[in-house]
Amino acid sequence: MINDSISAKGVRPAPVATMRRVEPEDLSRFEGEGGPEAPEQRIQDQRQPDPATWKEIVARYQRPAVWRGVWQVVNTLVPYAALWYLMSLSLAVSWWLTVPLAILAGGFLVRVFIISHDCGHGSFFRSRTANDILGFITGVLTFAPYYHWRWEHALHHATSGDLDKRGTGDIWTLTVQEYLESSRWKRFAYRLARNPVVLFVIAPLYVFIVKHRFPKSKANRRERDSVYWTNLAVFGMAAGLSWFFGITTYLWIQLVILMVAGSAGIWLFYVQHQFEGVYWERREEWDYTAAALKGSSFYKLPKVLQWFSGNIGFHHIHHLSPRIPNYHLEKCHKAEPLFQSVKPVTLFSSLKSFTFRLWDEQRCKLVGYGHLRNLRQGKKPQ
Repeated sequence: MINDSISAKGVRPAPVATMRRVEPEDLSRFEGEGGPEAPEQRIQDQRQPDPATWKEIVARYQRPAVWRGVWQVVNTLVPYAALWYLMSLSLAVSWWLTVPLAILAGGFLVRVFIISHDCGHGSFFRSRTANDILGFITGVLTFAPYYHWRWEHALHHATSGDLDKRGTGDIWTLTVQEYLESSRWKRFAYRLARNPVVLFVIAPLYVFIVKHRFPKSKANRRERDSVYWTNLAVFGMAAGLSWFFGITTYLWIQLVILMVAGSAGIWLFYVQHQFEGVYWERREEWDYTAAALKGSSFYKLPKVLQWFSGNIGFHHIHHLSPRIPNYHLEKCHKAEPLFQSVKPVTLFSSLKSFTFRLWDEQRCKLVGYGHLRNLRQGKKPQ
């Protein structure tokens, strides 16, 4: 979402570049069909696979399977609807039954969001029309306008790991020097935005309930209309469920579901790009392949959590090729040594991500606020 003169180099960082608009038609550039062209100077790690190698690998897994997609829709939307029905019955017994059902429904809503996410990448079904229809429906269920969200998410894929193009579809991340050169107000705002309570409890509700209700100024007509039509559909859904449950009961149930799903979703996204050993580079040295394999984590979750999160833990593969459906990601990972060489982030080790606050360009790693104290006291970094 925060003036000391301390600086490791004494040089101001390059300003954040202005984000150019990425149209939906540009999606193919980074949906597993090549991504942005790699710069002539490759990233230092000579073991980094060249595009020709990984393009050939991912092409084997990019073909959607209709039956797999249909089955995922059934085993996600049907239980989600059934949970709403069970919650209506449980209210006559006790809220102590309703709340656990709402929490479980929140887990299913994460899976609903993954389906919408895949539709946005054009990977869930072969048919673009089928993807768009399902994407809109699942977008309404998750309170996210399909076309508008797809456009913003496309920007995230095109710029992930690029220090000069931060600011769209990512977690607010400052470099150490940017933080030190910021005003007191900006530092306060940054610390507040990175506070776990704000980031994982308040922010998810704000994003899905408030932020998604308004289109960005740079959005085109279709993206704006997507927001308006989604708002209308969400209002209709809320009105219908309020009539069935009662407005107060519905609002409480929906709030619990959105809080669980939103917090889990933000945490997944956070860990996927804020982990030990993550990749960030300035534009002139940025590399698409390295940004995917090193800038996106392999979050190795227990099977039940992997299922609810729609295999999105295989994020390194997803960023390399968003055209691979979520139901093919695990198969791709297990079949290819290239992906198995990526060090996994486990559920336990991911907790360390709570301590990461800033990007240290000199050390090429994420650091905590304690690093700032070391700089002020002239201590050698650990």
